[in-house]
Amino acid sequence: MLSRQVTMDDRNTGPLAGFTVGVTAARRADELIALLRRRGAAVLHAPALRIVPLADDTELLAATKELITCPPDVVVATTAIGFRGWVEAADGWGVGEELLATLRSTELLARGPKVKGAIRAAGLVEEWSPQSESLAEVLERLLAAGVAGRRIALQLHGEPLPGFVEALRAGGADVVVVPVYRWMAPEDLAPLDRLLDAIAVGGVDAVSFTSAPAAASLLSRAEERGMREAVLYALRGGLVSACVGPVTAVPLQALGVDTVQPERFRLGPLVQLLCRELPGRARVLPVAGHRMEIRGHAVLVDDELRAVPPAGMALLRALARRPGWVVARAELLRALPGAGSDEHAVETAMARLRAALGAPNLIQTVVKRGYRLSLDAGGEDKYGGLPHDAVTARGVLG
Repeated sequence: MLSRQVTMDDRNTGPLAGFTVGVTAARRADELIALLRRRGAAVLHAPALRIVPLADDTELLAATKELITCPPDVVVATTAIGFRGWVEAADGWGVGEELLATLRSTELLARGPKVKGAIRAAGLVEEWSPQSESLAEVLERLLAAGVAGRRIALQLHGEPLPGFVEALRAGGADVVVVPVYRWMAPEDLAPLDRLLDAIAVGGVDAVSFTSAPAAASLLSRAEERGMREAVLYALRGGLVSACVGPVTAVPLQALGVDTVQPERFRLGPLVQLLCRELPGRARVLPVAGHRMEIRGHAVLVDDELRAVPPAGMALLRALARRPGWVVARAELLRALPGAGSDEHAVETAMARLRAALGAPNLIQTVVKRGYRLSLDAGGEDKYGGLPHDAVTARGVLG
């Protein structure tokens, strides 16, 4: 279900107050959403995928029996949920003890602490785990030790790892992949469609991705709906595409979308990254003796968050593109979402904007001309440098 609910108290606190973040995750989505809302964000949750366990899948059963019959030298466990699911599925098939015995006889590598916990809960002990929680470090260790002639089992975590597998095979390893669960399109596509619509019209400030298949699924659905280019245009623009790690970012980067990633590939650092990125990109202006920070769906006026309706935000952004300049009513009318030809709509939206901001003198009416932000003297130098003509015009028209 797509959700954008956030309490008034939440909206007025936290570094993400006033911003809207799209969440495409299915697994651990509740945890990610809670972290975002705790920091003030409004959230649009639209799972781009659903997880399908393979307890009855012949592919997983065949891989398990193959490993029991011909034990590997190394087993790489990549996720806790995947490893637990594998052991549970083997128990259901009546081969759980044989699988555990096989795993005890191998070099068992765990990608991170959660995987280590799942391994030990099964009565096993890992040989090694990287501090970085990165598969790249696991691959580096394997290649450094030499993989020629070695049989290596890789428990997949819902998506193929072609670079990892290919590097091992190029080194001479016999690689057996263990697909514990798969990603599939969500049964209910409505939330994803609503998120795509919001992306296309600038209704979200960031979209978070926790798996490469989720990013690919979002783009695939956009193409099905004939809005791929509109979505890509938004993703390549000011919208922040936040990926949990470099593998997740691949489908986006392949299409020219810039992404940001935390140093540690976890949900907490991903949220911390958004807490830096979004406020860092907000427009800040000194206006009529106040500090105005323009966020996604709200404005901070002297550190007080003021909710602004979409029409008001459209007008404010149009004025902020040229702070201190007079912006004609006709141009502001074009900026209004769904605007017609009646300039009275600008006056109505402007009155509501001023009321929402709580300080009417932030925006000045220039008779028979339009409106402008009442930029403080020196503000043009502090916040990006307005052209000299704009400063002159501001002085003449003020």
